[in-house]
Amino acid sequence: MKKLINSPENVVREELEGVALAHPDLVRVHFDPNYVVRADAPVMGKVGVISGGGSGHEPMHGGFVGFGMLDAACPGAVFTSPTPDQMLEATKAVNGGKGVLHIVKNYTGDIMNFEMAAELAMAEGIQVESVITDDDVAVQDSLYTAGRRGVGSTVLAEKVCGAAAQEGRSLKEVADVCRKVKAWGRSMGMALTSCTVPHVGKPTFDLPEDEMEIGIGIHGEPGRTRMKIKSADEITEMLMEPIIKDLPYKAGDEVLLFVNSMGGTPPIELYIVYRKAHEIATKHGLKVVRNLIGPYITSLEMAGTSITLLKMDADLLKLWDAPVKTPGLRWGM
Repeated sequence: MKKLINSPENVVREELEGVALAHPDLVRVHFDPNYVVRADAPVMGKVGVISGGGSGHEPMHGGFVGFGMLDAACPGAVFTSPTPDQMLEATKAVNGGKGVLHIVKNYTGDIMNFEMAAELAMAEGIQVESVITDDDVAVQDSLYTAGRRGVGSTVLAEKVCGAAAQEGRSLKEVADVCRKVKAWGRSMGMALTSCTVPHVGKPTFDLPEDEMEIGIGIHGEPGRTRMKIKSADEITEMLMEPIIKDLPYKAGDEVLLFVNSMGGTPPIELYIVYRKAHEIATKHGLKVVRNLIGPYITSLEMAGTSITLLKMDADLLKLWDAPVKTPGLRWGM
């Protein structure tokens, strides 16, 4: 195992210490329990927006805390759900009197622990709504889930919901924006290599040099099929066609096209994928009006990519374009 770490058991804490030192103008980091919160939290009169999950997917979620996006994020151990006490304390820390939205990826541990935290918060008088993202079209059930996994659409939901909350919308209105992303977003990923969880010390799965896995999950869960490596264009077609077939789209719809690195794929390769994905979307009558390209929901150092398509309307476009300033995403300020 070759990693820039000191000891596996200290990886998450030392990462959070680095975040706190690097971005004191944007976030505060609380330890024991661990959570990242906006530097100006709680923002009174604004809905709080929270997400969280296992570490190892950076910049999601802690890198998306700040103006116009998340109010707080709860990092668990690597590939391990955060605990209810983390989520409860983060919920209390961002409660500005208008309620708190929990954006939860569809993984069994995340759902269970966020539900417990929501119940505890509501017992303390905080109104909470939860929306579960489940956009992965690759498999119906996974090692970690009952139903589709929550993947790339989560990043997009965090951006537009954060903008809606920043506008001053009600808890129901912000949650409805999240439900729209849930309904209109679809994703699929693939891997060229495995990743290595620090405390395990060896690759999560064995993938020969000349093979790839199509439909892989962000924790290294198996996908649809394993096969010999294909060209970038062929791989992009394997990801795009199931996404488009699954979406409630029609010719003329506007979309956001998100090409994501799983952590070990450089921008030069992502743009090759984006080029073909754009071509395929256009061939199907879709109009790509916005994009996001880069490592935004990763799987440690895994080489591979995921593609997300999100149908857009005038409101989602406005919310996407709204100013954002976080460690991992920023524009318009």
